[in-house]
Amino acid sequence: MGKGKLAKFADMEHYENVFQYPFSVVSDVPFDMKGHWCEQYFHNDNPIILELGCGRGEYTIELAKLYPEMNFIGVDIKGARMWTGATQALKEGLKNVAFLRTNIEIIDRFFDQNEVAEIWLTFSDPQMKNPRKRLTSTFFLNRYRNFLVNKGIIHLKTDSNFLFTYTSYMVEKNNLPVLFRTDDLYHTEGIDDSTKRILSIQTYYESMWIERGLNIKYLKFQLPTEGNLEEPDVEIELDDYRSYHRDKRSSLETSK
Repeated sequence: MGKGKLAKFADMEHYENVFQYPFSVVSDVPFDMKGHWCEQYFHNDNPIILELGCGRGEYTIELAKLYPEMNFIGVDIKGARMWTGATQALKEGLKNVAFLRTNIEIIDRFFDQNEVAEIWLTFSDPQMKNPRKRLTSTFFLNRYRNFLVNKGIIHLKTDSNFLFTYTSYMVEKNNLPVLFRTDDLYHTEGIDDSTKRILSIQTYYESMWIERGLNIKYLKFQLPTEGNLEEPDVEIELDDYRSYHRDKRSSLETSK
């Protein structure tokens, strides 16, 4: 039987690579490392890459192994899941990995201007009923601008046609520079070496979706710091399958 939630939380209280600041306490506890992650934790000047909604931390860990010249921070509110990646990173002695347990809605409280180079969004909840909660909405993109370098890169890797389509419209509406886009990542020819490297990383759930015949979509774009961001005013067909045991929970067929 696996380790229980309480035991995992107890472990992480002593993990040097985990920082826990859920919304319930962050307003009362200053985060002194904001703007000083490289100096105080990583002890280098390498670029910082975030994975938002990292879950078990599988992707954060594998990216850190692929790119030892970069620093990676997995962010999620689910501590019991995060324990898996944090424990693995400690056991394998990965010095370029950290985990931050907090609500993504307040992510800009933990990083200073120009402190982050790239963001990964891997299989995020598409939030088909609530545009504000989508991690590629104007609500979140404006927060990312508070700490992302100018024209910093955002990677979206998803099984959700809804989220992929919504983000594509968002990018088009705001003239955000697209570096790569495909609606079938594992069957696209002519991809560059950098993109090929990420094909070697598959999470547990991603492997299941591929076995079910779902296409994995990938969008890589830049986020300039200047200019007003606007939501796309389009109707998008809802996903008709369950992902992470979620369903569309609505009789509607489309959403904005």
